[in-house]
Amino acid sequence: MRPFGNDITNIANNAGSGGGNGDDRSNGNGNGNDNNQINRGSAETDTSGSNVGLETEADPRIPPHIARIGGILTFSPIAGRGVIRVVQRCEDAKENHKLDLSKCELMQIPDAVYHLMRNTELQTCNLSGNVLKKVTPKFALKFSAITDLNLSHNQLTKLPDEFANLSALTTLNISHNSFIVLPQVVFKLQKLTSLDAQHNAILEIDTDESISSDCLAVVDLRNNPLSRLCRNRLKDFRTSFRLEISDVVDDDEDDW
Repeated sequence: MRPFGNDITNIANNAGSGGGNGDDRSNGNGNGNDNNQINRGSAETDTSGSNVGLETEADPRIPPHIARIGGILTFSPIAGRGVIRVVQRCEDAKENHKLDLSKCELMQIPDAVYHLMRNTELQTCNLSGNVLKKVTPKFALKFSAITDLNLSHNQLTKLPDEFANLSALTTLNISHNSFIVLPQVVFKLQKLTSLDAQHNAILEIDTDESISSDCLAVVDLRNNPLSRLCRNRLKDFRTSFRLEISDVVDDDEDDW
């Protein structure tokens, strides 16, 4: 399954060429008559007052709520199943207020997700196991009420300053990403109690900036390549929360 970009309904069709849906290749001769019959059938469908397009009638496996967001004939069968999965999980989130888009191969959060969730106040959001390279400011503005956010196992290098708007967030997991520095915006999250930043590429932590928090209890920085200077500085740095870093193996220390 190929990763999804910004528009989950705009995925190239590999089943055929041009604007068709790939079914015409099996018709052989008589395409003209067949096309006329399809056109007449389409006209009859339009005049019958049906709310579902011809594309959905041709494939009854496509749910009506996917037909409403358009682009049915533009995905390949594999990509189409991925779109169905994303939309169905959004439908589930309308009931339980927990959006789980983990392992959906998303390169970024599709606009269709924001559209489907526009009338739902989410409590938690799981975006782990995708290929996200960034999270746009729109996320924090649209889902400002979430309390638990899992962004682990992606390719993130930074978080937008607008994350400070996540005023109800208590748990944030950004482990197994590509962060080089710990995002300072996490210390602006008023109710954050737990930050998991394990297994990144964090080399330095700017202790000149404020890294205090009234609610923060633990910051987990284990399995990051922190420099020796940074480690020594952190050992003597007093914080209001527990700071966890990996022990350094003596053989790895360089003597200068």
